[in-house]
Amino acid sequence: MDILAIANQKGGVGKTTTAVNLASALAHRRKKVLLIDLDAQGNATTASGLDKRELEYSIADVLLDDLPIHEGIVKTPNGFDIVGANNELSGSDLHLSQKPENHAILSKAMQQLADMPAKNGRATKPYDFIVIDCAPSLSLLTINAMCATSGVIIPMQCEYFALEGLADLSQTIERLKSLNPKLHIRGVLRTMFDPRNTLANDVSMELIEHFGPILFNTIIPRNIRLAEAPAHGIPALDYEMNSKGSQAYIRLANEIIKQSRQFQLA
Repeated sequence: MDILAIANQKGGVGKTTTAVNLASALAHRRKKVLLIDLDAQGNATTASGLDKRELEYSIADVLLDDLPIHEGIVKTPNGFDIVGANNELSGSDLHLSQKPENHAILSKAMQQLADMPAKNGRATKPYDFIVIDCAPSLSLLTINAMCATSGVIIPMQCEYFALEGLADLSQTIERLKSLNPKLHIRGVLRTMFDPRNTLANDVSMELIEHFGPILFNTIIPRNIRLAEAPAHGIPALDYEMNSKGSQAYIRLANEIIKQSRQFQLA
């Protein structure tokens, strides 16, 4: 089971777009996928076709009220499962801070997935991939994601200050290795890329120079279909499979599947 946290302390970098469309692309590759929405805005939940106001249970119930995580799992119409989020997650840091081992609550909850109840006498197939959409902050929620994951995917725009932000996040991940020794950066993903933009090309070249070994080959283009799809409550792959954005996420999924085989995680 490969657990991937999509994280960046900066907002507006395509984090949720990446989480939803990566989950969708992996599902299109016949992988069993669970998406966990760890952002109180619940945008990943909405973009997956669910009404966050009508969730029977959310990730807040799992983290704050000890609900078994499998009870919060909902099947989406897009081929993957989700534990959704809504505004019940707002202010959760205060409640989490009062719990023992508050950095490991999500990790312990996810351990239950290996022991999901059998259905009709048959064992439930474990997930190949779990994708966690983190909030754009270094909150206790994000720390929980970092402690539960086997790798972090960092989406970032090729813009001014991007390298500085990436360096800061890399240092944060290094510090958190004391809580999760397996934590590492799985890859840096260039998003919303416009090849006509000189600055974007310059920053991309600097990323190759300084972070080449952890840079995904796939580049996510700035694409209108990626922007439109969430308004329809579906991933871009189900909105327009042949769009440049959808095809980019399929290539990213292929890269990640190859990585997972190398790490023997999926």
